[in-house]
This record gives sequence, structure tokens and C-alpha cells, in this order.
Amino acid sequence: MIVFYDQMKIHTRYITLRHLILQSEKHIAFEHKADQTIQSLLNTFPDLKWHEEYKMFYIKNNKQNIDKIFSVFKGIAWINLKYFYKEKPVNTALPEENFDDIKQKSIQTKKARQCPSEFIDKLQVKRYSKNTARTYIAAFEEFINFYPTKELLEINEYDITAYLKHLVQKGSSNSYQNQAINAIKFYYEIVLGLPNRFYTIDRPRREDKLPSVLSEEEVFRIIQVTENIKHKAIIVTIYSCGLRLSELLNLKMSDIQSDRNLLLIRNAKGKKDRTTILSDTTISLLRKYYVEYKPKEFLFEGQDGGQYSEKSVQNIIKQALKKAKINKECSTHTLRHSFATHLLENGTDLRYIQTLLGHSSPKTTEIYTRVSTKSLKDIKSPLEKLNIQF
Repeated sequence: MIVFYDQMKIHTRYITLRHLILQSEKHIAFEHKADQTIQSLLNTFPDLKWHEEYKMFYIKNNKQNIDKIFSVFKGIAWINLKYFYKEKPVNTALPEENFDDIKQKSIQTKKARQCPSEFIDKLQVKRYSKNTARTYIAAFEEFINFYPTKELLEINEYDITAYLKHLVQKGSSNSYQNQAINAIKFYYEIVLGLPNRFYTIDRPRREDKLPSVLSEEEVFRIIQVTENIKHKAIIVTIYSCGLRLSELLNLKMSDIQSDRNLLLIRNAKGKKDRTTILSDTTISLLRKYYVEYKPKEFLFEGQDGGQYSEKSVQNIIKQALKKAKINKECSTHTLRHSFATHLLENGTDLRYIQTLLGHSSPKTTEIYTRVSTKSLKDIKSPLEKLNIQF
């Protein structure tokens, strides 16, 4: 029984290794509960030092010390390597996008500090989409230009917190604050391989906003007022298939499965493929559009060929709303929200809507139950029972 007790005692000792940067040099910090045995063994490291601010002992980060850690504590304590894990494997089956235009733009920028080239390279290697890459790069460049003279390895969590406070004070949205945090963590944790460098950063609470939705009558109006068949086909395809803007722009002729009334969406958000519905009405319109424009590679192309631009689609929606005299604040994504809401109001099961939209979690799709008016129409105000005449 005594032996069993000793084994249990050994297995309850844990040491978590943490990365620590001091004066641009890498160190290993030890996080553990007060334990005389652990402390005695730590004292065998000749370069052991105490950090008063973090309340942890630390040593230099080198192969000799790492090997010694496992040797000294073998059979004595579990070594938690959660914060020393290597990067997750990259799915090489996914296409690697061409980032040449992003790199060129970064070179030509006139900002005091540019995004490190290794940051951009890592985004490309990790198979991030170009849209996400642009967002990360812009957010990280704004961050490093907030500290124009400070070495990146000298920036600590207090500096990051001060920067996030600055974003709040200047009125940046919660979404942008989260993007900034993601970009900063990407550099230190993924590019430099320093996971969770004592980050005690509180993310802003997610804004609980309802999506903007058009009524079926309003969608009909913006389609009717759009005379250009290409513009009309773009609006109809987004709405009738529930597409994100990037998904529309990436569509190719081979993605249209008219015989099955399906549209294949490749490499969508989360690097996932999915299919969505393709109505006969949409197919008929796309055929007329194809006869007139004859796109070669992408379903919707620019005047000189190649992928159609985001700005052009946004302008099409903006002009259609103006001509239809709809004053709501709308975007291309509003058509996607409207697609989901109208399906729900017409009796489509929420699980099918989740599949069509490509949502990973049903909680994301459930937000449409809060904007749907189907159930609300059956509820009568208590004022009606008072039988008051005005």
C-alpha cells in the first residue's frame, strides 16, 4: 500500500514548461505547484534564475537544458509540453495560393515598418486564404507601427494590452480587435514558434448582433431593377445558393452540376468543399449569361479575363439597392443571410440550412431563428384583446 501511495504521489507532480523572452533571448520557465522535491532538482541547474514579475524560475532555452529536464525529472514528475508543441501538420492536399501580389504590395508599402516576409511566407505555407492573409498582414502592420522603434521580440503582453486598449479608445470594433489578436498570436506562436508567450490577453466579448435581412419582396425588387444580365446573374447566384462573396468569385463552370441541380463550392471557409442547391431558374439565367459573355476559367470574370473583383460585386449590390429604393444597410452577405432566413420561414429544417451554408456548428445557423418572422406572425399583441378603436 505504501508503494502504491508513492506512485500516486509521483504522478501528481506536474511541471509546465513555458517560453520566456528576456532581452531578445529565449528561456524556459518552470510553472509548478510548491514542491520541495521539484525545487531541489531545479537547483541542480547551474544557470537557474528567478523572475520576480512572473514568479517563476527559468533557464536558458538550449538543447542541453531540455535534455537535462527530461533526465532529471524522469519518474519524478510529468513534464507538460502543451506550450512546446510543434505546429500542426499542414494539409498538403489543399492548393497553395499564389501570394506574389501580396508580397509585392508589402514591398512597395510606405509604412515605417513592414510585415516580416517570414510572416507572409508562413501564411502561404499554412494554406491560409488570400483574404485572411490580407487581413492578418494589415492588422499586424498596424500593430508593429504602433511600436515603431521596439524590437518585435521585446514586445510583451503589457505592450499588446496597451495596443488593444488603444484600439478600444479609437472605436475599433470587437471583430477587428479579435483580428488583431489573431495576427499578433500568429506571428509569435506560429512564425517564431513561441506558443502562448505568457499571454493573459482578454478577448472582447463577441457582439451579439442580428444579421441584416431583406424580405422576399425586396430581393425580387433588386433583381428586377438590375438590367445587365451579368450583374443579374451575380445577384441571383449569391441569393439562390446562399454564397459568401469569396465563394462566388471562385466558382468555375465545372462547379455547375445542372443535371443534379447542385452547385459545388470548392475550398470554402475552413478549407472545406460542399454542395448547395441550384434552382432551375438560376440555371436558365446562367445559360443566357454564358451565351452572351462566354467566360473561360471562372464563372464570373473581369473585362480582361481572370477572377472578378470583390469591389465590382459590392458595387453591383450597392447600385441595385439604390435603384430599388431600399435604404437598409446591406452588403453581399445580406443576400446570404436572406437566403437562410427565407428557407427557414418556408419550413426548411435548420439542419439542412446548416449544410447548405457550410456552417461547422448548428449554433451559427440558429441565429436565423431570431430574425425569422414566421413564428412572430402567429403571436398577437395583448392590446388586440382590449378592443380599442382609434
